[in-house]
Parts: sequence; structure tokens; C-alpha cells
Amino acid sequence: MTNNLTSPIEAVNAAIQSHNPFINSGIVKEQDIWKKKSPDVPSLNAHASDAVFRAIELVRTSQSSQDKVTSIAITAQQGVGKTHLLSRIRHHLEKEGGALFVYASANNYTDLNLVKYQFQQTLADSLSKSGSQEVMQWQEVAAAMVSEVKTDNSSTPAELVKKFDQVYASSLAKNKNLMNALQKQVIKTKTNADPYILRAILWTLSETQAPFAIKWLSGGELAQVNADELGLPNPSKANQDREAEALKNIQQILNLVSFYNPVVICFDEIDVKNNSTEDGFPTESVIANLVKILHDTLENSELSQGVVILTVMLPETWRDKVNSMPGGTPDRISKYTQRKPLELKHVSGDSMVELVTVWLKEFYSKKSLIPTHLLYPFKESKLREYGKVSKPSVREALRWCADNFKIDDEPLPSAPFERFALAFKRESEADIGDYLENSDLIAEALYFGFLTLKNQTLEGVMIEEVTTDVKPKAYHIKHYIDFKIIGNEEGKEVKIGVAVIQSSQVTLTAGLKWLIDYEKYDLTRGCLVRSESKIKQIKNNSSAYKLLDELVLKRGGEHVDLIEEQIRPLVAILAISQKRQNYQLTEEHIFDLISKNKITFDNLLLREILSNPSGNIPKLDDEDDDSGVIKELTDLSSRSEIEDDETELIGELTDLSSRSEIEDSDELSGL
Repeated sequence: MTNNLTSPIEAVNAAIQSHNPFINSGIVKEQDIWKKKSPDVPSLNAHASDAVFRAIELVRTSQSSQDKVTSIAITAQQGVGKTHLLSRIRHHLEKEGGALFVYASANNYTDLNLVKYQFQQTLADSLSKSGSQEVMQWQEVAAAMVSEVKTDNSSTPAELVKKFDQVYASSLAKNKNLMNALQKQVIKTKTNADPYILRAILWTLSETQAPFAIKWLSGGELAQVNADELGLPNPSKANQDREAEALKNIQQILNLVSFYNPVVICFDEIDVKNNSTEDGFPTESVIANLVKILHDTLENSELSQGVVILTVMLPETWRDKVNSMPGGTPDRISKYTQRKPLELKHVSGDSMVELVTVWLKEFYSKKSLIPTHLLYPFKESKLREYGKVSKPSVREALRWCADNFKIDDEPLPSAPFERFALAFKRESEADIGDYLENSDLIAEALYFGFLTLKNQTLEGVMIEEVTTDVKPKAYHIKHYIDFKIIGNEEGKEVKIGVAVIQSSQVTLTAGLKWLIDYEKYDLTRGCLVRSESKIKQIKNNSSAYKLLDELVLKRGGEHVDLIEEQIRPLVAILAISQKRQNYQLTEEHIFDLISKNKITFDNLLLREILSNPSGNIPKLDDEDDDSGVIKELTDLSSRSEIEDDETELIGELTDLSSRSEIEDSDELSGL
């Protein structure tokens, strides 16, 4: 019997045909850990997340310095859900509080000889992400410092950040310095803290100065004018010097931030095959040794709330490499579980049903639909059977769902060209989320588009081969060049390496290093595909800009703007190819109909990649206009005297708006 509250079956079926929520859902990336909360099945690998939460409570409440630092090794095969687990832990802490979260993917460690310095950068970057109080984790710590010296502080961290710059400016107008006063008061309770690191953390309360303070905390060098404004030392150093100092800085930072909250540090993907160190040590050995050093360094330090270190790896990495490392390394990597890693489990019949229920609940909720049953169009018995028999990884389970998310016995036109036309319309109109941020999907669509053009001439280039086999002599898991187009142009061989990079500037910098190394990767031209709006956000003094300049102006490469109208048809035909069985099409049908309709031959994005480079770099956005800030400072400087006492100066952060001495203005009315 059908529930009268259910949606019309036609509407539900139309939603299923327009969007497959399981497509590309099995891969969780670093940005998903920080931003996107994927549907989660709490019972799946609950033994691991529960152990982490117990470990956090242990280090928080322990009175023994030896128990203030603990560690857990987590093992699982590819796709079983390691990064899903870390995402669950991160989002739980973001919602409930209880610990600060640091995520360190070995993918981002491009020079293993500088691993401590790179971890300092990771630490600074992670703490700049939002915490449980709607501000950066740095700002949570800084606000707690202010609360310590101003006991009647009733402001939330968000309120404190909102008012800080105004209060600081008003203090300067009266020949006082709020930051100096704060630093002096806080250092009284943190006598062993590095005064400059403490000062930099306090500076994160300033919306205008926080980016510079965080860069300094990461070990970076500031422009001298910015260092002077912050009152921070700014010696010019080589990377080797920064590496030598990094461990001390890391310890100082963790000592300070863990005084207020436990810290969870997650080392993920340590199996990645980056270049080894100068001494020949591979990534997993370098990261494992770093965990050991952190454990030993922090165990005897002044941690108040404690540190939990998670290290995620493949079972064979633990069995064959880490567990046999000398010097007590395994004991320090898996201390909490007494040298027994937590092994993640595959999906069972019960958890398969739970997994699909959670994903479909979100899907139907977004569509404002109520299906006949929560698992529609799947059958519970089939889901249980698949989970029980196949014992899939999370990634395999979601891929299976993507392949089987369809209406049974869907009527299709009899002619292949009509089925293709129907498929192209559906896939072009399908809701596939924020796909322009998905570099892998875009790269796959471009690669497939060029495959359909083999043995054809486009923009003067005869396309002979399209290959993803772009490896240097050393083996890498992380590739920055997605594919290579090999062809002939006016009798000369061309080899165009294409990299789609829509993600962070760190990844962009690493990818550009690959693209300009024509000799190593056997290229005649490098092509970066990235939205022009993202290119314009690059600072003209950054490493990424310098590398882009070298690619375009010195090496004859190019940047191609990623335009939605041009990539969308390519994503659509890729989806048709992936779901060709659903549309009763063969690969020959698809390639033939793409060619007859000139879908790829006339595609402007594919043509732009093949065409002769323009030699132009997009104009970067101008720096923010400072006139408003200058006016605000001028207005603040005209305000009347405030009292000369440091405590009163600090007190302005909470009760500035109530002082009769200060002119009531729109700028301060919300304080």
C-alpha cells in the first residue's frame, strides 16, 4: 500500500534520471575533510572513531606527562574508508568541540628533506581552518588567552574578532598599544612560552593582520613592513635553516594551543611515493620517524590538554615497513593500542543498507521528495546480498550504487542515435553538484574528449595518441600531469602535457613544477587548465605566479581558462560512456555519434588546448583598496582619551561600547 504522503512516482523517477548522487562519491579529498561533510554511517568502523574519542579524553584528563601524548595507527586497504573516518572525526569535533584538529596529508610534502618545516606549515594551515566556535582554531586559542587575563570577558571568540581591529586602532590613537599590553599580561601565565609565537597567535584576532601572523607562524618570511607592524622578528633564512628550527617552533605552538584544548594530529596517505630524501628514505619511513620525534619531543613538554597522533596507512605498510623500524618507532606510532593498529572493516550486509539509506535520505531531502521507501530504487535484499557476498570497500560499495542507481526496465528508444540523444540531454541537464571544483572529473572528461579525436587533425595538430602514462623514472602515486597528447604539427612531433588544477595554491605550485619540466616528463608544451578567476587570485610575488610566468613566457606553454559551457558537454559524454549499459549503447555507438555530431571536434576548450599558445597571462586582481581602512583609522584617532591603565586597555575588548569617554559611532555600536 502506497503512503499518501509519498511524492508522485514520476517526480521521483525524474530526479533519479537527472542526478546520480553516487557518481564520484567514493573519493574523499583533503578539501572534503575541511569543508564538505559527506553522508556518514556512524556504525561503520565505529570501533576506530570511538577509540580516537576515548584517546582524546585520556590525554585531556591524565595527570601523567607520559600519558599526555598518545598515538594510534589505523590500517586499511585502498577505498575502505580511511579518509572517510578522518572526515567523521573532524566534523564531529567541529560540531561538538573537544579538540583542535590538524590534518597532514603526505601528498603535500613535496620535499622530504624539509619534512619538519613542511609540517610546521601544515600545522599553521590546519589551525587557520574553522573550529567549533565559528572562527579559526587559531582565534579560539587567542580568545582563550584574552579570557585568561580579562576574567570578566563575556565576548564570544567571534565577537572578539569582530571588534579587535577597532579597539586596537583606538588604542594607537591614544599612544597606547593593545597588543603590547595583551602580550605582557598573557606572558605572565605562560612564562616558558616563546613571546613572539605567543604574540603572533594573539595577532590572529585581527582580521587584517591574521594572514600575516599565520604566514609567520608557518615559518614564512614577511615583507619587512608587515613584520614591523606585527612586532615580529623577520630574518631572511634558507629552507635548511627553517628546517633546523621547525621542531622547536612546532613544540612551542603545540604547547600553547594544547593548554586550552587537546590537539588531534592526523597523518594521512603516508604510503604516497614522493621523492625520497637525499639519504634514500621513502615517505612512509620519513613520516613514521617524524611521528616518533613528535611523540618524544612533546611527551616531556608542558602539554596541558594533551595530543593524539593518528597515522593512517595500508596494512602492508605497517606489516612490512613501519612495524620493523628500529628505535621503538612502532611503539610510539601505536601507543594507545599497544602496538596493535586499528584495522578498518569492509562493508557488511547491514552496513550496506545503512550506507545507502544515509545517502538517499540526503538526496531525496535536497530534492524535496518522499519516495515509496527510503531505499528506492534499490531493493533491501539485493543490498544485503551484495554486502554479505562481496564484502566491498566503501569506495567499491558507492561505485556499485552509482552503476545500479536506475529505474528498472526503463523504456528507451529503439534507435541508437535516439538513445544517445536522450542520454546527452539527460546528462547535460543532470545536477552533478559543484563539479568545476573537481579537477579529476574535468581531467577525465578532457581525456575522453581527446580520445574521440584520435587520428583527426584539430588546430593544425594531427592527434596520434592520448595517454595517461606520464611518469618520470621514479614511481609516483601523486601525478600532477593528467594526460599527454602526442601528435604531429607541420611535420614536427608535439607532446602536450595537460594538468587540470582547480584546487589549492599548494597543489598549483607543485603541478606547475611538473608542467615546466619538459625534459623530465618528455613534453614539448605544458598546458595548465584552471579557471581564470582562480588564476587572478594568485599573488604576483608568489611561487605559483613565478612558475606560471616561466611556463607561459619562457617555456612556450599556456594557461587555458576553464569555461563551464565548454566543459559541460564533455562531462556529459563521459557520463554517457560510463553508463552506456544503462542507455543500451556500445562504445562504437558512442564514438560514432560523438563524431557525427561534432561534439568534440567543435569544442572550443579542446581546440584551445591544441592551438598555438597566446603567450599571455591573465591580469591579476588588484590588491584590496586600503582607503576605507585609512579613513577608519583617521576617524578613530580623533576620539577622546581613554584611561592609561593596561587592564583598562585590555578591558576595551569587552566594554568599549559602554564607555562614556568614547564617541558613540556606527563603527562601535555593535561592540
